[in-house]
Amino acid sequence: MRKILLLGFGLLFLITGLFAQRVEKTKYQTLTFGEGGQIKMLYDRRQRPQSVFLNGKVYLVFNAGAEKEAVGKSKTLPMIVTYNPVTREFSDIVTLGPAKSDHHYGPVIWADTNEYLHVLYGCHSSPGTHLISKKVEEIGTSLNDWKKAPEIAPSISYPTFYRMADNKELIYYRTAGHISSWTYKISDDNGKTWSGPKNDVTDLDSKGRFEWSTYQTKLPSKDGRYLHVAFMDYDDNRKDDPKRYYNSRYKKAVSNEWKYNLHYVKINVQTQKVTNYVGEKMISPIDLDYAKDNTLIWDTEGRGAGVPPDIVIDEHGNPAFLHVLSEENTETHNYYFVRNVNGEWKKTVIAPSNHQWNSCHIQLDKNGVYHVYLVIGDGYVDTEWVEGKSKGDQFEKGKTNYLKTGGYMDKHGGGRIEEWVSTDKGNTWEMLQDLTPGPVKYQGWKFNNIQPVTNPDGSVVDGMLLFYGWKHKDDQKAKAFLLHEK
Repeated sequence: MRKILLLGFGLLFLITGLFAQRVEKTKYQTLTFGEGGQIKMLYDRRQRPQSVFLNGKVYLVFNAGAEKEAVGKSKTLPMIVTYNPVTREFSDIVTLGPAKSDHHYGPVIWADTNEYLHVLYGCHSSPGTHLISKKVEEIGTSLNDWKKAPEIAPSISYPTFYRMADNKELIYYRTAGHISSWTYKISDDNGKTWSGPKNDVTDLDSKGRFEWSTYQTKLPSKDGRYLHVAFMDYDDNRKDDPKRYYNSRYKKAVSNEWKYNLHYVKINVQTQKVTNYVGEKMISPIDLDYAKDNTLIWDTEGRGAGVPPDIVIDEHGNPAFLHVLSEENTETHNYYFVRNVNGEWKKTVIAPSNHQWNSCHIQLDKNGVYHVYLVIGDGYVDTEWVEGKSKGDQFEKGKTNYLKTGGYMDKHGGGRIEEWVSTDKGNTWEMLQDLTPGPVKYQGWKFNNIQPVTNPDGSVVDGMLLFYGWKHKDDQKAKAFLLHEK
């Protein structure tokens, strides 16, 4: 019996040692590479990537350069910089376009198969500007070192690019305004020409659901043959009808800052076939009623989010999700890990969130440990309840309650950065470390839109994370941050 007990303790010690090794804290160096940014200086996960790792260097794009006295919504410029991970130095910044006030105009970047760099910016129901570097792997010293490339589509919002199988480039995007469809195009000639599927993927209001809309995230499969897409649904309510904003869970109108439910589809980009999680072929474009009958994996029952969920691919090639949802009221939220276990969708709370728009990141390491990088704060970010009818960012006197967030920079959340881990396939989670930049130098700052540095195919480069931060709720003096493993 004593031998059995000793053996048991030995195994326990061994397991504990392995656990400690697998979740050892990564030490990071904090670097900054841009200043004078506005809200979404680095964008949330609807619009990606803003980095590409190519032959040992990182190429980063962002919006910055606001005037020093800028307050509220003012103008920033699309910029690019190179980072050398060996010397840990940045190149000089190159400005790629004129100053604009629309934060949606932020740039995204990708590399073609000949290793020329591509940047697209200025997209918000518009074609944007598509640039290609004149030299391989070079950003040059000015806009003169870039050439204009062919238009990809006449109207683009929230572009996301990936290199797929057979060295094809894919863009997934919304085709116009809030209530328009979402679709994709593919190029097999390094961006000279683009062609799309016969039918768009989703168009929620296409069959009588007036002004119904969606936000979406996407991630390619490891072999590049498929695209995983997660989306939420909501009434865009362009008429500002208080009855349509009414949320029966919270017994009040809550505005369209809250989007509901979690849907999933998988696209075979070679055959254009769209399927739901169980492999059933979908009729596209998918409208709201069809989505609720066929693609819904979580009815959130009135709980909502601003930003759509992040996607991670598990060890079996299946999608799992990091999602943020409101709880007992619209000022309390939790981060959830959502995955399929034996045919059932299991949801586990990871940690509290202080806003529905906190955009975070999840990844699975080679040891089977899940890591989530979360925006954590003490209390809902700078809110104010007002009575009135919403009209954009303004409010008119009336009888309906609306939630208004105070401060232009704070309106989509923000807080400190924490890393949480799970060693048991997402069943339990613990906080591993606080990654917030220096508490003295950046005291009082908020941070958001955490994202990894990625390869051209969307896979994660280990040891580097991007996000941006700001101090004053109205001043456009944000900085972009790179955490690089020491």
